[in-house]
Amino acid sequence: MDDLYKEQILDHYQHPHNRGTLPDATNSYEDSNPLCGDKIRMELKIENGVIADVNFSGKGCAISQASASMLTDEIKGKSLDEVRHIDKQVILDMLGIPLGPARIKCALLPLKVMKASAYGIHEWGDEDEE
Repeated sequence: MDDLYKEQILDHYQHPHNRGTLPDATNSYEDSNPLCGDKIRMELKIENGVIADVNFSGKGCAISQASASMLTDEIKGKSLDEVRHIDKQVILDMLGIPLGPARIKCALLPLKVMKASAYGIHEWGDEDEE
């Protein structure tokens, strides 16, 4: 089963979904993971409390880029209330492979950036801890 998830991660890394800029974005935020050099910017178009569109840009390892690609697929068309409930476990389940502490930070950077963009939340709970 891990091989299937590894292939999915590689596919999202090589062919990311929703990559680029969003000219009519209403919200955006950018952050980085200095430990391994990952950098993610997420741009959201929020209409009537719903994420109507989302794009991301940045650079980094396969885990951070695949996580961003998968997360944008997950949140597009969802309400801000639905998105608020996306947490560390949702991201880890999407990736589907065990990750060590350093790679968890890579995987969760897009979640942190998305929440900061959507809600202005820059730090919260233990989202980036194992």
